[in-house]
Amino acid sequence: MPPPLPTNKSTAVHDLARRLGPGLITGAADDDPSGIATYSQAGSQFRFGLAWTLLLTTPLMIGIQMLSARIGWVTGEGLGANIAKVCPRWATRTLVGLLVVANTINIAADIGAMAEAVRMVAGGRLVPWILGFGALSIAGQVVFSYEKTVRILKWLTLALFSYVAVILSVSVPWKQAFAEAVNPWAYFPPGVTRSDYAAMVVAVLGTTISPYLFFWQAAQEVEDNLRRPEAAALRAHPEYAAEHLSRIKQDTYVGMIFSNVIAVCIVIATAVTLNEHGITSIQTSAQAAEALRPVAGEFAFVLFALGIVGTGLLAVPVLSGSAAYAVSEVLGWKSGLSHDFHAARGFYAIIIAATLIGTLGSTFELDPIKALVWSAIVNGVISVPIMVAMLWIGQSPRIMGALTISRRHRFFGWSATVVMAAAVVFMLVSAW
Repeated sequence: MPPPLPTNKSTAVHDLARRLGPGLITGAADDDPSGIATYSQAGSQFRFGLAWTLLLTTPLMIGIQMLSARIGWVTGEGLGANIAKVCPRWATRTLVGLLVVANTINIAADIGAMAEAVRMVAGGRLVPWILGFGALSIAGQVVFSYEKTVRILKWLTLALFSYVAVILSVSVPWKQAFAEAVNPWAYFPPGVTRSDYAAMVVAVLGTTISPYLFFWQAAQEVEDNLRRPEAAALRAHPEYAAEHLSRIKQDTYVGMIFSNVIAVCIVIATAVTLNEHGITSIQTSAQAAEALRPVAGEFAFVLFALGIVGTGLLAVPVLSGSAAYAVSEVLGWKSGLSHDFHAARGFYAIIIAATLIGTLGSTFELDPIKALVWSAIVNGVISVPIMVAMLWIGQSPRIMGALTISRRHRFFGWSATVVMAAAVVFMLVSAW
Protein backbone atom coordinates (compact mmCIF):
# COMPACT_ATOMS: atom_id res chain seq x y z
CA MET A 1 0.00 0.00 0.00
CA PRO A 2 1.53 3.36 -0.99
CA PRO A 3 2.23 5.91 1.76
CA PRO A 4 -0.38 8.65 2.20
CA LEU A 5 0.14 11.73 0.12
CA PRO A 6 1.28 14.83 2.03
CA THR A 7 -1.36 17.40 2.72
CA ASN A 8 -1.56 20.52 0.59
CA LYS A 9 -1.71 22.84 3.60
CA SER A 10 2.03 23.54 3.72
CA THR A 11 2.10 24.00 -0.06
CA ALA A 12 -0.79 26.47 0.11
CA VAL A 13 0.85 28.45 2.91
CA HIS A 14 4.16 28.55 1.03
CA ASP A 15 2.38 29.67 -2.15
CA LEU A 16 0.57 32.44 -0.26
CA ALA A 17 3.82 33.62 1.35
CA ARG A 18 5.45 33.70 -2.09
CA ARG A 19 2.61 35.74 -3.56
CA LEU A 20 2.73 38.28 -0.74
CA GLY A 21 5.38 40.97 -0.92
CA PRO A 22 5.02 44.65 -1.86
CA GLY A 23 1.46 44.93 -0.51
CA LEU A 24 2.20 43.17 2.77
CA ILE A 25 5.37 45.17 3.42
CA THR A 26 3.66 48.44 2.46
CA GLY A 27 0.71 47.80 4.76
CA ALA A 28 2.95 46.84 7.68
CA ALA A 29 5.17 49.90 7.13
CA ASP A 30 2.06 52.07 7.54
CA ASP A 31 2.00 51.08 11.24
CA ASP A 32 5.32 52.81 11.93
CA PRO A 33 6.16 54.36 15.33
CA SER A 34 4.65 57.72 14.33
CA GLY A 35 1.46 55.91 13.30
CA ILE A 36 1.48 54.00 16.58
CA ALA A 37 1.64 57.34 18.41
CA THR A 38 -1.41 58.60 16.48
CA TYR A 39 -3.43 55.44 17.15
CA SER A 40 -2.38 55.47 20.82
CA GLN A 41 -3.57 59.05 21.18
CA ALA A 42 -6.86 58.15 19.48
CA GLY A 43 -7.43 55.28 21.91
CA SER A 44 -6.29 57.07 25.06
CA GLN A 45 -8.27 60.25 24.37
CA PHE A 46 -11.41 58.96 22.60
CA ARG A 47 -11.50 55.35 23.80
CA PHE A 48 -13.24 53.30 21.07
CA GLY A 49 -14.87 56.30 19.41
CA LEU A 50 -12.41 56.53 16.49
CA ALA A 51 -12.27 52.85 15.52
CA TRP A 52 -14.74 53.60 12.73
CA THR A 53 -12.13 55.70 10.91
CA LEU A 54 -9.99 52.61 10.37
CA LEU A 55 -12.98 50.73 8.94
CA LEU A 56 -13.57 53.66 6.58
CA THR A 57 -9.98 53.89 5.41
CA THR A 58 -9.54 50.16 4.72
CA PRO A 59 -11.36 50.03 1.34
CA LEU A 60 -9.89 53.43 0.41
CA MET A 61 -6.35 52.22 1.20
CA ILE A 62 -6.92 49.04 -0.78
CA GLY A 63 -8.17 50.99 -3.79
CA ILE A 64 -5.34 53.52 -3.96
CA GLN A 65 -2.58 51.01 -3.17
CA MET A 66 -3.87 48.58 -5.79
CA LEU A 67 -3.73 51.44 -8.27
CA SER A 68 -0.12 52.28 -7.43
CA ALA A 69 0.90 48.61 -7.70
CA ARG A 70 -0.98 48.23 -10.99
CA ILE A 71 0.73 51.29 -12.48
CA GLY A 72 4.17 49.96 -11.54
CA TRP A 73 3.51 46.46 -12.88
CA VAL A 74 1.78 47.48 -16.14
CA THR A 75 4.14 50.30 -17.16
CA GLY A 76 7.38 48.86 -15.78
CA GLU A 77 8.14 52.32 -14.35
CA GLY A 78 7.77 53.84 -10.91
CA LEU A 79 5.22 56.42 -9.85
CA GLY A 80 7.61 59.37 -10.24
CA ALA A 81 8.30 58.58 -13.90
CA ASN A 82 4.59 58.10 -14.61
CA ILE A 83 3.50 61.29 -12.85
CA ALA A 84 6.02 63.18 -14.99
CA LYS A 85 4.05 62.02 -18.05
CA VAL A 86 0.84 63.79 -16.95
CA CYS A 87 2.13 66.74 -14.89
CA PRO A 88 4.43 69.68 -15.70
CA ARG A 89 8.06 69.16 -14.74
CA TRP A 90 7.98 71.89 -12.08
CA ALA A 91 4.91 70.36 -10.43
CA THR A 92 6.39 66.84 -10.43
CA ARG A 93 9.67 68.00 -8.94
CA THR A 94 7.87 70.08 -6.30
CA LEU A 95 5.74 67.10 -5.23
CA VAL A 96 8.76 64.81 -5.07
CA GLY A 97 10.78 67.40 -3.14
CA LEU A 98 8.01 67.75 -0.56
CA LEU A 99 7.76 63.95 -0.33
CA VAL A 100 11.48 63.76 0.53
CA VAL A 101 11.05 66.44 3.22
CA ALA A 102 8.04 64.69 4.79
CA ASN A 103 9.77 61.29 4.69
CA THR A 104 12.92 62.66 6.32
CA ILE A 105 10.91 64.21 9.15
CA ASN A 106 9.10 60.90 9.59
CA ILE A 107 12.41 59.01 9.66
CA ALA A 108 13.64 61.29 12.45
CA ALA A 109 10.48 60.62 14.47
CA ASP A 110 10.65 56.85 13.91
CA ILE A 111 14.35 56.43 14.75
CA GLY A 112 13.90 58.52 17.87
CA ALA A 113 10.93 56.37 18.91
CA MET A 114 12.87 53.12 18.38
CA ALA A 115 15.81 54.39 20.41
CA GLU A 116 13.55 55.55 23.23
CA ALA A 117 11.71 52.20 23.28
CA VAL A 118 14.97 50.21 23.56
CA ARG A 119 16.33 52.59 26.20
CA MET A 120 13.21 51.99 28.32
CA VAL A 121 13.65 48.21 28.10
CA ALA A 122 17.44 47.79 28.09
CA GLY A 123 18.67 51.09 29.57
CA GLY A 124 21.66 53.09 28.38
CA ARG A 125 21.99 56.51 26.78
CA LEU A 126 19.63 57.59 24.02
CA VAL A 127 22.09 58.95 21.43
CA PRO A 128 24.07 55.68 20.90
CA TRP A 129 20.79 53.84 20.29
CA ILE A 130 19.74 56.51 17.78
CA LEU A 131 23.03 56.29 15.89
CA GLY A 132 22.91 52.49 15.97
CA PHE A 133 19.43 52.31 14.48
CA GLY A 134 20.37 54.86 11.83
CA ALA A 135 23.42 52.84 10.80
CA LEU A 136 21.43 49.60 10.80
CA SER A 137 18.74 51.11 8.59
CA ILE A 138 21.31 52.31 6.05
CA ALA A 139 23.17 48.99 6.04
CA GLY A 140 19.94 47.06 5.53
CA GLN A 141 19.47 48.59 2.08
CA VAL A 142 23.00 49.42 0.95
CA VAL A 143 24.80 46.22 2.00
CA PHE A 144 22.20 43.48 1.52
CA SER A 145 20.89 42.27 -1.83
CA TYR A 146 17.36 43.07 -2.98
CA GLU A 147 16.15 39.53 -2.29
CA LYS A 148 17.63 39.52 1.22
CA THR A 149 16.24 42.99 1.97
CA VAL A 150 12.72 41.95 0.94
CA ARG A 151 13.03 38.72 2.94
CA ILE A 152 14.07 40.65 6.06
CA LEU A 153 11.23 43.15 5.63
CA LYS A 154 8.73 40.29 5.30
CA TRP A 155 9.94 38.77 8.57
CA LEU A 156 9.75 42.15 10.30
CA THR A 157 6.02 42.31 9.57
CA LEU A 158 5.67 39.68 12.31
CA ALA A 159 6.58 42.37 14.85
CA LEU A 160 3.08 43.76 14.43
CA PHE A 161 1.62 40.67 16.08
CA SER A 162 2.99 42.02 19.36
CA TYR A 163 -0.02 44.36 19.42
CA VAL A 164 -2.37 41.42 19.00
CA ALA A 165 -0.59 39.86 21.99
CA VAL A 166 -1.16 43.06 24.00
CA ILE A 167 -4.89 42.76 23.30
CA LEU A 168 -4.83 39.15 24.49
CA SER A 169 -3.03 40.13 27.70
CA VAL A 170 -5.67 42.63 28.85
CA SER A 171 -9.40 42.41 29.46
CA VAL A 172 -11.40 44.04 26.64
CA PRO A 173 -15.10 44.94 27.01
CA TRP A 174 -15.90 43.89 23.44
CA LYS A 175 -19.60 44.75 23.62
CA GLN A 176 -18.82 48.28 24.75
CA ALA A 177 -16.03 48.62 22.15
CA PHE A 178 -18.38 47.63 19.33
CA ALA A 179 -21.16 49.94 20.55
CA GLU A 180 -18.86 52.98 20.73
CA ALA A 181 -17.20 52.17 17.40
CA VAL A 182 -20.50 52.11 15.48
CA ASN A 183 -21.97 55.05 17.43
CA PRO A 184 -18.95 57.26 18.26
CA TRP A 185 -21.03 60.20 19.48
CA ALA A 186 -22.32 58.06 22.33
CA TYR A 187 -19.02 58.64 24.11
CA PHE A 188 -17.52 62.08 23.89
CA PRO A 189 -14.73 62.92 26.37
CA PRO A 190 -15.44 65.83 28.70
CA GLY A 191 -13.43 68.96 27.91
CA VAL A 192 -12.79 67.93 24.30
CA THR A 193 -14.29 70.02 21.50
CA ARG A 194 -15.70 68.74 18.24
CA SER A 195 -12.79 70.48 16.55
CA ASP A 196 -10.37 68.31 18.57
CA TYR A 197 -12.31 65.24 17.52
CA ALA A 198 -12.25 66.24 13.85
CA ALA A 199 -8.53 67.01 14.05
CA MET A 200 -7.83 63.50 15.34
CA VAL A 201 -9.94 62.06 12.50
CA VAL A 202 -7.72 63.98 10.05
CA ALA A 203 -4.60 62.69 11.82
CA VAL A 204 -5.75 59.08 11.50
CA LEU A 205 -6.61 59.55 7.82
CA GLY A 206 -3.24 61.18 7.16
CA THR A 207 -1.45 58.36 8.95
CA THR A 208 -3.17 55.53 7.09
CA ILE A 209 -3.11 57.05 3.57
CA SER A 210 0.41 58.41 2.98
CA PRO A 211 2.16 59.23 -0.34
CA TYR A 212 5.37 57.34 0.50
CA LEU A 213 3.34 54.11 0.49
CA PHE A 214 2.19 54.79 -3.09
CA PHE A 215 5.74 55.24 -4.37
CA TRP A 216 7.12 52.23 -2.49
CA GLN A 217 4.54 49.68 -3.67
CA ALA A 218 4.74 50.84 -7.31
CA ALA A 219 8.55 50.67 -7.20
CA GLN A 220 8.53 47.17 -5.71
CA GLU A 221 6.34 45.93 -8.56
CA VAL A 222 8.90 47.41 -10.98
CA GLU A 223 11.70 45.64 -9.10
CA ASP A 224 9.86 42.32 -9.36
CA ASN A 225 9.43 42.90 -13.11
CA LEU A 226 13.16 43.51 -13.53
CA ARG A 227 13.90 40.19 -11.86
CA ARG A 228 11.73 38.48 -14.50
CA PRO A 229 12.98 39.63 -17.94
CA GLU A 230 10.21 37.67 -19.67
CA ALA A 231 7.50 39.60 -17.80
CA ALA A 232 7.39 42.57 -20.20
CA ALA A 233 6.66 40.37 -23.21
CA LEU A 234 4.12 38.25 -21.35
CA ARG A 235 2.08 41.24 -20.10
CA ALA A 236 0.33 41.29 -23.49
CA HIS A 237 -1.11 37.80 -22.85
CA PRO A 238 -4.54 38.10 -21.15
CA GLU A 239 -4.10 35.00 -18.96
CA TYR A 240 -0.69 36.10 -17.68
CA ALA A 241 -1.93 39.64 -17.01
CA ALA A 242 -5.03 38.35 -15.22
CA GLU A 243 -2.94 36.05 -13.00
CA HIS A 244 -0.53 38.81 -11.97
CA LEU A 245 -3.26 41.40 -11.40
CA SER A 246 -4.95 38.79 -9.21
CA ARG A 247 -1.69 38.44 -7.24
CA ILE A 248 -1.48 42.22 -6.80
CA LYS A 249 -5.09 42.28 -5.59
CA GLN A 250 -4.52 39.47 -3.09
CA ASP A 251 -1.24 40.97 -1.85
CA THR A 252 -2.78 44.43 -1.39
CA TYR A 253 -5.93 43.15 0.31
CA VAL A 254 -3.89 41.13 2.82
CA GLY A 255 -1.42 43.98 3.45
CA MET A 256 -3.97 46.76 3.98
CA ILE A 257 -6.40 44.68 6.06
CA PHE A 258 -3.49 43.45 8.18
CA SER A 259 -2.32 47.05 8.63
CA ASN A 260 -5.69 48.32 9.83
CA VAL A 261 -6.41 45.31 12.05
CA ILE A 262 -3.18 46.08 13.90
CA ALA A 263 -4.13 49.76 14.09
CA VAL A 264 -7.48 48.79 15.65
CA CYS A 265 -5.62 46.59 18.14
CA ILE A 266 -3.47 49.57 19.18
CA VAL A 267 -6.54 51.80 19.60
CA ILE A 268 -8.32 49.15 21.70
CA ALA A 269 -5.22 48.34 23.78
CA THR A 270 -4.64 51.98 24.73
CA ALA A 271 -8.38 52.57 25.28
CA VAL A 272 -8.78 49.76 27.82
CA THR A 273 -5.53 50.53 29.63
CA LEU A 274 -4.63 54.22 29.39
CA ASN A 275 -8.06 55.81 28.99
CA GLU A 276 -9.59 53.70 31.74
CA HIS A 277 -6.87 54.96 34.11
CA GLY A 278 -7.26 58.61 33.21
CA ILE A 279 -4.28 58.87 30.82
CA THR A 280 -5.67 60.82 27.87
CA SER A 281 -2.63 62.57 26.39
CA ILE A 282 0.04 60.60 24.49
CA GLN A 283 2.71 62.38 22.46
CA THR A 284 4.94 59.52 21.30
CA SER A 285 4.71 55.76 20.82
CA ALA A 286 7.43 55.32 23.47
CA GLN A 287 5.35 57.33 25.92
CA ALA A 288 2.39 55.04 25.16
CA ALA A 289 4.54 52.00 25.98
CA GLU A 290 5.78 53.55 29.22
CA ALA A 291 2.23 54.46 30.26
CA LEU A 292 1.16 50.84 29.76
CA ARG A 293 3.64 49.51 32.34
CA PRO A 294 1.82 50.45 35.58
CA VAL A 295 -1.70 49.71 34.28
CA ALA A 296 -1.24 46.63 32.03
CA GLY A 297 1.87 45.05 33.48
CA GLU A 298 5.47 44.46 32.46
CA PHE A 299 4.57 41.90 29.77
CA ALA A 300 2.30 44.28 27.86
CA PHE A 301 4.86 47.08 28.22
CA VAL A 302 7.69 44.98 26.76
CA LEU A 303 5.53 43.72 23.89
CA PHE A 304 4.45 47.25 23.00
CA ALA A 305 8.03 48.54 23.15
CA LEU A 306 9.44 45.69 21.03
CA GLY A 307 6.67 46.25 18.51
CA ILE A 308 7.84 49.85 18.14
CA VAL A 309 11.37 48.65 17.33
CA GLY A 310 10.17 46.05 14.82
CA THR A 311 7.85 48.41 12.97
CA GLY A 312 10.49 51.14 12.97
CA LEU A 313 13.09 48.84 11.41
CA LEU A 314 10.48 48.01 8.76
CA ALA A 315 9.28 51.56 8.14
CA VAL A 316 12.56 53.50 7.92
CA PRO A 317 13.83 51.59 4.83
CA VAL A 318 10.42 52.09 3.19
CA LEU A 319 10.50 55.84 3.93
CA SER A 320 14.05 56.38 2.68
CA GLY A 321 13.62 53.93 -0.20
CA SER A 322 10.41 55.54 -1.47
CA ALA A 323 12.14 58.94 -1.44
CA ALA A 324 15.08 57.51 -3.39
CA TYR A 325 12.81 55.85 -5.95
CA ALA A 326 10.81 59.06 -6.48
CA VAL A 327 13.88 61.32 -6.94
CA SER A 328 15.69 58.84 -9.18
CA GLU A 329 12.66 58.26 -11.40
CA VAL A 330 12.06 61.97 -11.92
CA LEU A 331 15.73 62.75 -12.61
CA GLY A 332 16.22 59.72 -14.84
CA TRP A 333 18.79 58.04 -12.59
CA LYS A 334 19.25 54.29 -12.45
CA SER A 335 17.34 53.10 -9.40
CA GLY A 336 16.43 49.99 -7.48
CA LEU A 337 17.62 47.78 -4.64
CA SER A 338 18.34 45.09 -7.23
CA HIS A 339 21.33 47.22 -8.38
CA ASP A 340 24.49 47.40 -6.31
CA PHE A 341 25.81 50.67 -4.91
CA HIS A 342 28.20 51.43 -7.78
CA ALA A 343 25.51 50.87 -10.43
CA ALA A 344 22.97 53.22 -8.79
CA ARG A 345 25.01 55.71 -6.74
CA GLY A 346 22.46 58.52 -6.90
CA PHE A 347 19.67 56.23 -5.72
CA TYR A 348 21.66 54.98 -2.74
CA ALA A 349 22.91 58.49 -1.99
CA ILE A 350 19.29 59.60 -1.42
CA ILE A 351 18.71 56.64 0.92
CA ILE A 352 21.84 57.44 2.91
CA ALA A 353 21.17 61.20 3.01
CA ALA A 354 17.52 60.88 4.09
CA THR A 355 18.35 58.33 6.80
CA LEU A 356 21.43 60.23 7.98
CA ILE A 357 19.60 63.58 8.22
CA GLY A 358 16.70 61.88 10.00
CA THR A 359 19.12 60.19 12.42
CA LEU A 360 20.92 63.43 13.21
CA GLY A 361 17.57 65.17 13.63
CA SER A 362 16.63 62.56 16.25
CA THR A 363 19.64 63.49 18.37
CA PHE A 364 18.29 67.02 18.88
CA GLU A 365 15.53 67.69 21.38
CA LEU A 366 12.81 68.19 18.81
CA ASP A 367 9.15 68.30 19.78
CA PRO A 368 7.88 64.95 18.40
CA ILE A 369 4.31 66.19 18.04
CA LYS A 370 5.38 69.27 16.07
CA ALA A 371 7.55 67.08 13.82
CA LEU A 372 4.68 64.72 13.14
CA VAL A 373 2.25 67.61 12.58
CA TRP A 374 4.54 69.15 9.97
CA SER A 375 5.04 65.76 8.34
CA ALA A 376 1.26 65.23 8.27
CA ILE A 377 0.68 68.68 6.78
CA VAL A 378 3.23 68.11 4.00
CA ASN A 379 1.88 64.61 3.31
CA GLY A 380 -1.67 65.94 3.24
CA VAL A 381 -0.82 68.75 0.84
CA ILE A 382 0.93 66.48 -1.67
CA SER A 383 -1.28 63.40 -1.33
CA VAL A 384 -4.29 64.84 -3.17
CA PRO A 385 -2.51 65.96 -6.38
CA ILE A 386 -0.52 62.70 -6.41
CA MET A 387 -3.72 60.66 -6.09
CA VAL A 388 -5.39 62.69 -8.85
CA ALA A 389 -2.37 62.10 -11.13
CA MET A 390 -2.44 58.37 -10.30
CA LEU A 391 -6.10 58.13 -11.28
CA TRP A 392 -5.44 59.95 -14.56
CA ILE A 393 -2.65 57.48 -15.27
CA GLY A 394 -4.80 54.49 -14.30
CA GLN A 395 -7.58 55.59 -16.66
CA SER A 396 -5.25 56.45 -19.56
CA PRO A 397 -5.19 53.91 -22.44
CA ARG A 398 -2.10 55.73 -23.74
CA ILE A 399 -0.13 54.76 -20.62
CA MET A 400 -1.91 51.64 -19.38
CA GLY A 401 -2.93 50.13 -22.72
CA ALA A 402 -5.73 47.60 -22.33
CA LEU A 403 -5.14 47.31 -18.56
CA THR A 404 -6.82 50.51 -17.42
CA ILE A 405 -8.64 50.39 -14.09
CA SER A 406 -12.27 49.29 -13.80
CA ARG A 407 -15.22 51.50 -12.88
CA ARG A 408 -15.32 50.03 -9.36
CA HIS A 409 -11.60 50.70 -8.94
CA ARG A 410 -12.13 54.27 -10.15
CA PHE A 411 -14.93 54.71 -7.62
CA PHE A 412 -12.77 53.70 -4.66
CA GLY A 413 -9.80 55.69 -6.00
CA TRP A 414 -11.78 58.89 -6.41
CA SER A 415 -13.54 58.29 -3.07
CA ALA A 416 -10.17 58.09 -1.33
CA THR A 417 -9.10 61.29 -3.11
CA VAL A 418 -12.24 63.17 -2.09
CA VAL A 419 -11.89 62.03 1.54
CA MET A 420 -8.24 63.10 1.64
CA ALA A 421 -9.05 66.44 -0.01
CA ALA A 422 -11.75 67.14 2.59
CA ALA A 423 -9.31 66.19 5.38
CA VAL A 424 -6.63 68.51 3.96
CA VAL A 425 -9.07 71.42 3.63
CA PHE A 426 -10.18 70.95 7.23
CA MET A 427 -6.60 70.66 8.42
CA LEU A 428 -5.52 73.85 6.65
CA VAL A 429 -8.59 75.79 7.82
CA SER A 430 -8.01 74.65 11.42
CA ALA A 431 -4.35 75.60 11.24
CA TRP A 432 -5.24 79.01 9.83
